[in-house]
Formats: sequence, structure tokens, C-alpha cells
Amino acid sequence: MKLNLNLEKKFQRFCLVFICFVVLIFQSDIPNLKALTMDNYQGEMVIEELRLKVPADVKAAWLNAEKEIWEPWLSSQDGFLGRQLFWDKEKEEALILVNWKSKKLWKRIPMSEVNVVQQKFEDNVMAALNVGENPFKLIYEGELDKQR
Repeated sequence: MKLNLNLEKKFQRFCLVFICFVVLIFQSDIPNLKALTMDNYQGEMVIEELRLKVPADVKAAWLNAEKEIWEPWLSSQDGFLGRQLFWDKEKEEALILVNWKSKKLWKRIPMSEVNVVQQKFEDNVMAALNVGENPFKLIYEGELDKQR
């Protein structure tokens, strides 16, 4: 009788452990089933997000260089939809949001070409301010995907 009771308890423990194991396996797969890779959004509109340190005393030079250098170049790019510039007075930070028709069109632009435009931008700012280095430090760059 005691042997039978022992086997019954062991079987109950085994069943409990087995059920917990099955639940854990299925729980860990649920997020993977719902997740989509970013590659699925190659054809969707995307917003490039840039944050820069822009001190108040050189804000006008930043805005001028944005208008003279980046605006014309961006306007000539396939897939460019527009952009918005924001400036936070308290943090002395700029937020630049660039709208692209798709991530694929945006990422098709060679980095070497972007670097040439960035150098023109920096040269413009340094000449306007009569300084030896670009005063606008990149804080963050990323992208935002349109949600449905």
C-alpha cells in the first residue's frame, strides 16, 4: 500500500513538472509569433529621427545651414517627403524629423554622399561662426515607423 502511494505521489509530481514545462515552452514562443522583423516595413513610410546639441547662441547658424545645405539636397532625393525642425530651449537640443516614402528608398542613399553633404554643412557652420570645429554634436539617430 505504501509503495502504491509513493508511486502515485511521484506520478503527480511528474505531471505537475511536465505541465509547467509545457506552459513555459508555449509562453516563450508567443512573443515570437507576434513579432515582425523590421524588414517587413521596407515599403512603408519611415521617419528618420536626429537629435543634436544646439546651443542657443549658435541656433541661427544651425537653422541657416540646415536651410542652405540640407534642405536643397534632401529635396533632390528620391523618396524624400519632407522634414520638420524643432528646438528645445531648456535642453538646447534640436530634433530633426525627416519623412521618407520608404525605408528602402532612404537606405539606398550612399553614406559617402551623406558624408559629403554633412561636411558641407559643417564647413558652412564653421565659416559662419569662425570656429575650428562643428558645434553641433549628434546625440541620437534612429527611425520611427508609422503605426496602423
